[in-house]
Amino acid sequence: MGGMDFFPSTERDHCTGPRYINHFALPVAAHRIHNGPMRILLIEDHQDIAANISEYFGARGDEVDHAPDGTLGYELATSQPYDVIVLDLMLPGMDGLTVCRQLRGEARVQTPILMLTAKDLLANKVDGFEAGADDYLVKPFSLVELGARLMALTRRAARPADRTLLIVGDLRFDLNTLIAERGGEPVKLNPTTRRLLTVLMQNAHRVVAKAELEHELWGSTPPEGDVLRAHMHALRAAVDKGFERKLLHTVHGTGYRLAVDDETAA
Repeated sequence: MGGMDFFPSTERDHCTGPRYINHFALPVAAHRIHNGPMRILLIEDHQDIAANISEYFGARGDEVDHAPDGTLGYELATSQPYDVIVLDLMLPGMDGLTVCRQLRGEARVQTPILMLTAKDLLANKVDGFEAGADDYLVKPFSLVELGARLMALTRRAARPADRTLLIVGDLRFDLNTLIAERGGEPVKLNPTTRRLLTVLMQNAHRVVAKAELEHELWGSTPPEGDVLRAHMHALRAAVDKGFERKLLHTVHGTGYRLAVDDETAA
């Protein structure tokens, strides 16, 4: 990572720098119930970027724990409760994709994850979402935008789920346990693809417009670019990969529909 990763000085506030924490044994972390200032885990090896982010959120009253490598970041994420995790893609010790996969896999950590990277290719974004990331921000970026995205992630994670079993074909999703299965096999979801699946299954009788899905994820301020497309690609891989009959259909120019048939697909 080079000089392009620095933030404008106008977006920095004066406060203490990042906290460096040594891991100590605690029970496996659960997602913290958000109430007031955010508790953020920042996993970033670039010291200037880490300092800028920590100073900005510290001045807002949020708490930032900083891990300079993937190994320590994973240990903190699995031992302490956080509202949200900011995870760099390129890290020493353990890269960001590996950290994300292991948090969502063996550790079963459901804390929202925003991935930072200098790579702006759709394939890189898809890799991040499939690994379990909920959002993606390309360097350099505005700290104001980062703050807005983290707040949106914590709001979505705090929403109570309807205690309902959703069924479309051989796809079952229990909103009480958050367990999804297709044909008896588990479907791996991250918080963002889980929210998209919920909306699509609750509206399986109709096509859900792209704008409606974007509003569900980001409210009235969706990110620039076709970020939804990458999330939908990850959801399609989770739901349909390995199955002859596809359930997730793209209705070109309109939106998406989750259904056993594909009559609405263009």
